[in-house]
Amino acid sequence: MSGAPRDGRYGEAAFRPEQAGEGERIDFGAVAYDDFTLSRLRALGAGPGWRCLDIGAGTGTVSRRLLSEAGVTSVLAVDRDTRFLRERAVPGLDVLEGDITSAGLVTGRFQLVHARFVLMHLPERDRLIPALAGLLAPGGVLVLSDAVDLTSDVAPGTPYTRAMRAMWQGLRATIGTDVSWVPTYPRLLRGAGLTSVAAEIHVPPLVPGSAIGHFWADTWERGRAAMVATGLVDDAALDEAVRYLESDECAALSAGMLTAWGRRPAAGPR
Repeated sequence: MSGAPRDGRYGEAAFRPEQAGEGERIDFGAVAYDDFTLSRLRALGAGPGWRCLDIGAGTGTVSRRLLSEAGVTSVLAVDRDTRFLRERAVPGLDVLEGDITSAGLVTGRFQLVHARFVLMHLPERDRLIPALAGLLAPGGVLVLSDAVDLTSDVAPGTPYTRAMRAMWQGLRATIGTDVSWVPTYPRLLRGAGLTSVAAEIHVPPLVPGSAIGHFWADTWERGRAAMVATGLVDDAALDEAVRYLESDECAALSAGMLTAWGRRPAAGPR
């Protein structure tokens, strides 16, 4: 696992919320992944009577859909910067600004604790998973989703795969992003005392004009300096990769989203 990030954290050294278009970039990711996320949360029982915690809630798309579609009783949406959440307030949505790595930030018990594309950016992930499990009410479910890199060494060499490899390496060097450990989620959830542990992977189709294509193009633009600093790409190669995303020649796998979950035993923690 990675050590402490060298230059800063998510939202500081990269992906600053005050940067023009950052909310739109987050929403492109939401379009690509939200339907899958909501389907899984509802299948796990999210519904009336549930008190939910949504960590790293971003623009709040999952939080609001839990209220409007699943009919949960309340959602506490937590983020280090809540400007996007406060812009789209709805009944039942409570907003808390703070760093989830700070001990005692969140109190109480929840039927659902959900974090998507959060722990991959945090070097404190080892202690956070047991802490998040400790916020579950008996019978409650912890659901964690993070990226899995499918641009392995055996993937065809294309402008897209070269850009993605530079992105992962650049983000790891600047803000500590590390997806190499994500496939161990089921073991980590079991180690936190949870039961009924399972996992699945969703890979959105990477086709011209897709939301996920726009998300990667915007992400590369914001991470351009870090990507070029790796030496794996230059500005011309990144421009070529953006064009490739929108071309009929594009034939690649987007990064997958691994979702893993586990329940706190109804009789309490072991």
